[in-house]
Amino acid sequence: MTTEEHVVLVDRDGQALGTAPKSEVHGRETPLHLAFSSYVFDHEGRVLLTRRADHKVTWPGVWTNSCCGHPLPGEPLAEAVGRRLSYELGLTVERVDLMLPTFAYRAVMANGIVEHELCPVYRATVSTPVAPNPEEVGETRWMPWKEFAEGVCSGLLAISPWCREQVPLLVELGADPMAWHPASPAALPPAARP
Repeated sequence: MTTEEHVVLVDRDGQALGTAPKSEVHGRETPLHLAFSSYVFDHEGRVLLTRRADHKVTWPGVWTNSCCGHPLPGEPLAEAVGRRLSYELGLTVERVDLMLPTFAYRAVMANGIVEHELCPVYRATVSTPVAPNPEEVGETRWMPWKEFAEGVCSGLLAISPWCREQVPLLVELGADPMAWHPASPAALPPAARP
């Protein structure tokens, strides 16, 4: 018997308020909750893009960064990144680095469903081939970071709303994503600190 996955609810200061079933969180009144975004790079500096599965509740069929997800209550975020990359993309992560510890966003779909997340952003490096899980991912594509970042920042590349906000912040870290300096885990919101 599987138990339902729960997400961590947080206040504006990043303090944990409790948990709620993941299946009940995303709607028109989505409470702020803890999540993560990750950008997977290969050793050539290419970023892995994914198209969300067509049956996803939020932004179905939309292209986005490599993988997003929610840590389980008490689960360190870096471990959650590795767990979801394995589940969604069949990837074994070599390294996970915190890049944007306090990123948060709120976005509303045309049908009124809201995504509202305190969503630290991670860089992950891999050398294993991608094996997408069709329950989560409709399609994948590797792209040179510079080309991807320019496409997002110019508005020419259709991408998820959170990715549209994250990429300019990542670009500020430098032109070479493999040379970005990781942030300290101490900068994470309280609910996300190890």
